[in-house]
Amino acid sequence: MPVISPQPASNFALRLLALFAVAVSFYLNIYAVPLFDLDEGAFSEATREMFERGDFISTYLDGKPRYDKPILIYWFQAASVFVFGINEFAFRLPSAIAATLWVLAVFVFVRRIRDERTGLMAAIITATAFEVSVMAKAATADALLNLFIAGSLFCIYLYWKERERRWLLSTFALIGLGFLTKGPVSVLVPVAVSFLFFAASKELKTWFKVVFNPLGIGIFLIIAMPWYVAQYLKEGDAFIQGFFFKHNIDRFSSPMEQHGGGILYYIPVVLVAVLPFTTVLIKSLLNIKQLWRDEFTRFALLWFVFVLMFFSLSGTKLPHYVLYGLTGTFIIMALWMRRQDESGAGTLSSQLWLFMPQLILFVFLLLLPEIIAGSLPAIKDMYMREMLDEYEAQFSLIYRLFFVAAIMFTIFCMGERRFLPSEKLLASGVVVVFSLSMFLLPVIGGLHQGPVKEAAAIAVRDNLTVVRWRLNTPSFSVYTQRVTETRKPRPGEIVLTKSKYLSQLNNPEILYRKGGVVMARVE
Repeated sequence: MPVISPQPASNFALRLLALFAVAVSFYLNIYAVPLFDLDEGAFSEATREMFERGDFISTYLDGKPRYDKPILIYWFQAASVFVFGINEFAFRLPSAIAATLWVLAVFVFVRRIRDERTGLMAAIITATAFEVSVMAKAATADALLNLFIAGSLFCIYLYWKERERRWLLSTFALIGLGFLTKGPVSVLVPVAVSFLFFAASKELKTWFKVVFNPLGIGIFLIIAMPWYVAQYLKEGDAFIQGFFFKHNIDRFSSPMEQHGGGILYYIPVVLVAVLPFTTVLIKSLLNIKQLWRDEFTRFALLWFVFVLMFFSLSGTKLPHYVLYGLTGTFIIMALWMRRQDESGAGTLSSQLWLFMPQLILFVFLLLLPEIIAGSLPAIKDMYMREMLDEYEAQFSLIYRLFFVAAIMFTIFCMGERRFLPSEKLLASGVVVVFSLSMFLLPVIGGLHQGPVKEAAAIAVRDNLTVVRWRLNTPSFSVYTQRVTETRKPRPGEIVLTKSKYLSQLNNPEILYRKGGVVMARVE
């Protein structure tokens, strides 16, 4: 039998796939999942309280100053809430738009350096990587920060390559916006990565001229400093201690809020974060020498390696920190896939490994109800056990049928030979983020946040004043649209807490109980 040679899809088809990927990954079901605590609830409630207080300079959470993050994401969320009202869509929309611009920036940058097809591949990988899809729908600062970090590093590289002043000044502007979004990390990553790259290129003198460019520094200060000055004048030393020391220096030096981990913490995180492209990442990083020889891939490699190593050494570790460096891997993976297409590589055995990570993911998600049921007897924490006890209501027949179909589609991709493996993998990335948006996040949200939202609805319906005790769920304040005190309840008050603490409340009257969450009147 003659060997069928796969014909590449047109660039137009890839453009349509990229648009569809962004729509599915960033916007599908963005309104339907409850706000996740702690982070989404805290950002959203702090934004809501800006309207309640009439204060758009300082952020407060349940009536107390919140120094965790600078102001820019709150301003964007406030603008969205002003237009769309207080709901999940409004709070998450700025992140989705930022992620969309991030994907567009990846495409434009890679197209400029290489070609349109590689740029489209890099954009689709970015849009459909597992962790990007999660953070793009999160009402937090991270999607916006990643836009500015990626944009600043793109401009640094273009300045190095073309020596045009506009790229240098754009770099400082984007770093300024990043500093207004999350503070020092927006300066650290581009400064450190550019230092390593210019040093590897034996151009350190040029790097020093770039970093200490007076006009660039002026642009940075004009963008970033007015709010910091206004906030300091308003809040004083408490802001300096809370933001710069507690939420930046202390986060690096020691674990905060029990978010610690070993030196290898981010290795499995990265492998999951880039699903379904895990095999591509491993294969593309194996040939370090080849990556180092090419100036473009050297830049992308240094970007990823610095972020990985820096946060591996940090005391506080959270999965989304590594996202600041993953744009470099998306570029490396797109270049590797492009070379594979051009070389005609893609045996049956290589296709099996290429699609194995997503096959494992789909099988795991298909069997998730059985995994939860089997794990329940071993769970010691009463709150977690009661939460997962509600699992059956979250898994519908449609859930099961979808993952059976997804498994069959993946097996088909493993053996099919008429389409390029890279194009099948890009298309399967859309299937992965569709499963995330339509099934996985709603299941997790229903189990973890559904009871909090339901309790808030009852509090609003019955006009109840509630205090929270030993339950850190600021989303409750968002849904009730009133500040919630956090303290031990007094006799006669209504408390929202975990059911495992009921024994400490002297036989209260239960008003609502579900999934480990209880709302009760204290006798």
